[in-house]
Amino acid sequence: MTTEPYIDSQAQVILVDDDPHLRQALSQTLDLAGLKVVALADAQGLAERIEPDWPGVVVSDIRMPGIDGLQLLEQLHGRDSELPVLLITGHGDVPLAVQAMRAGAYDFLEKPFASDALLDSVRRAMALRRLVLDNRSLRLALSDRQQLATRLVGHSPSMQRLREQIGALAGTRADVLILGETGAGKEVVARALHDLSSRRDGPFVAINAGALAESVVESELFGHEPGAFTGAQKRRIGKFEFANGGTLFLDEIESMSLDVQVKLLRLLQERVVERLGGNQLIPLDIRIIAATKEDLRTSADQGRFRADLYYRLNVAPLRIPPLRERGDDILVLFQHFADAASQRHGLAPHSLQPAQRAMLLRHDWPGNVRELQNAAERFALGLELALDGQAPPAAPTATPILLGNLSEQVEQFERSLIAAELAQPHSSMRSLAEALGIPRKTLHDKLRKHGLHFEGGSSGNDDHEENRP
Repeated sequence: MTTEPYIDSQAQVILVDDDPHLRQALSQTLDLAGLKVVALADAQGLAERIEPDWPGVVVSDIRMPGIDGLQLLEQLHGRDSELPVLLITGHGDVPLAVQAMRAGAYDFLEKPFASDALLDSVRRAMALRRLVLDNRSLRLALSDRQQLATRLVGHSPSMQRLREQIGALAGTRADVLILGETGAGKEVVARALHDLSSRRDGPFVAINAGALAESVVESELFGHEPGAFTGAQKRRIGKFEFANGGTLFLDEIESMSLDVQVKLLRLLQERVVERLGGNQLIPLDIRIIAATKEDLRTSADQGRFRADLYYRLNVAPLRIPPLRERGDDILVLFQHFADAASQRHGLAPHSLQPAQRAMLLRHDWPGNVRELQNAAERFALGLELALDGQAPPAAPTATPILLGNLSEQVEQFERSLIAAELAQPHSSMRSLAEALGIPRKTLHDKLRKHGLHFEGGSSGNDDHEENRP
């Protein structure tokens, strides 16, 4: 039985031929042409050792003991139907080779063949392989962007930047530190990092360190052996070990005790875990995504968080902007959540009135996206849109009767909308313009055009600001 060689991910050609002399000659031909070659005497277990996106081609003889070239072709295409496979045939095997071409073989070479014929066929197959993999990569990147746009809704520059950072980090092995206020969506970002990574088929384990009692946090995270402490009657696999091969999301990391932080630092550095009461070091293939709502640098300066752990985690930080910094994303997100809630409850969707939009934009959103989602749920259910610290907006006035031709009706409707918004409390021209969704200069022009006046707040500063160069 032959020893299974390691299939290098950078290998360009795998050559399979049971004739040692021909195998050596063909290997030398490919090697002299600058191609990296792995030469095998048989195809046993080969298909299982080639990754689906392996960037190379396979050259195989048809007549071989054990698994022949046609069987190998079928196995390889079961893993990746677009992997180029070139077959080497004897004179009597030409009908078989034609059959193989119909089954998806890239090319076949009839013995004896010139070295240039082999090199030409291999190079063309490699060019095709690069094109196929490039197309796959582009499709995956497009799919990833679409997933991110669906999960992280918003068009503000800060959200666009966050999506770009997630896209850049997702495919790496780097641990990530997510910074964000309560309700900003830290777990959503962590799941996006996992789902867009090569670990997507592995487990995603989320744990809130702040919700764990001090007496169980070490057992919960690291596991324990029987008898490790009173009541430990059987072995327990901890969250880190359970997440092996995938991602562990550790929220509210700032709430960990200094003793647990020491163990976490060791795990991050050595990628091993030791259960409580045990002596065995268990190797881990795991990605850690930590999240915090506090400034860990300040906590480290105050002795509440280990400085060495902070610097170890802070290699790839991601900051989620609070909702109050995201401008019109508030309205987009609100409508997104409201429409989803309406569909979930089987209700007709509602549209926001200008006064309601103004109310949402004025609110400070201390609970961030979580608070917004709850408000959108209430709105979808037809309940009053009331936010902490703000009175609900007045009921909309009846739709005015419009007279005249189309142009005149448009002017009347525009005036009625502006007049309705003027009836709402606004501290400045800026907030009025934001509520209407138009620039302040345009608002000034329309007020003069329709003979309307802004009575609330001080518009003088706004006028001055509007005319600045």
